[in-house]
Amino acid sequence: MATLNLGRIKPVFRGAYSGSTAYVVDDIVTHGNESFICIQAHGAGTQATSVTAYWTKLAAKGTDGTDVGTTITAQGDILYRDGSGLQKLAKPASTKVLQNTSGGVLSWITPSAGKTLQIARVDASGITSDSTTSNYSSGAYPDAGTAHCTIAFTPVSATSIIIVNAQAPAGCGGNGFAQMAIFSGSTCRAHGGHNSYSSDGGNACISASWVSGSTSAVSIQYRTVGSWGGDAHSLGRRRGTSSNDVTPRGGMVVQEIEV
Repeated sequence: MATLNLGRIKPVFRGAYSGSTAYVVDDIVTHGNESFICIQAHGAGTQATSVTAYWTKLAAKGTDGTDVGTTITAQGDILYRDGSGLQKLAKPASTKVLQNTSGGVLSWITPSAGKTLQIARVDASGITSDSTTSNYSSGAYPDAGTAHCTIAFTPVSATSIIIVNAQAPAGCGGNGFAQMAIFSGSTCRAHGGHNSYSSDGGNACISASWVSGSTSAVSIQYRTVGSWGGDAHSLGRRRGTSSNDVTPRGGMVVQEIEV
């Protein structure tokens, strides 16, 4: 029976092009991240893939991209594109906010001051009385009195400003000069007072502000610290000794401001 030579019936992949290799029709090679098929047999080193009489390009490579792993190299880096290509925005060393210009250029900037970091509030639920003799005339205001409102507060920043506003209906027995104060821990931050005549009442409002100085939790209190003569001073009651009580009993708001 006669033998029929069909020749090569499918292309053969020969790997990367080599100048020391001879190629025949339908050999496929790669070179320069592209692939080529041989269309005319030739000996070793005689015809490079750029010679179109011997090679036809099967697949051309696209435009080289950017290796993201070599562009952003540290934890916190941001990858973005500007007018010339991919760029890295490195993580800032301190607290910053991201700014985008009209030209699409990103940068880190220091946040503007004056923003509220947090607010806490509490309502007084009862009547608080204290008969401390508060005839303090010199030196630091002592750690005294009874808390009418308390907030456990943890500052976000050690350089922020803490602002406290507190109020309550108030009255004092006798004809005393009643006093109240705002404390953070054992430190008096502000104090004030009001006069009373025959147990008449009024409204005790007071405010304070200070630099936080720490990010540790602190107890902030609105206290009655009695009266100049030791008469009972009541917060949350309209009169000093009367049962003629009204609600609300008062409250306190603590605000932390960024600087």
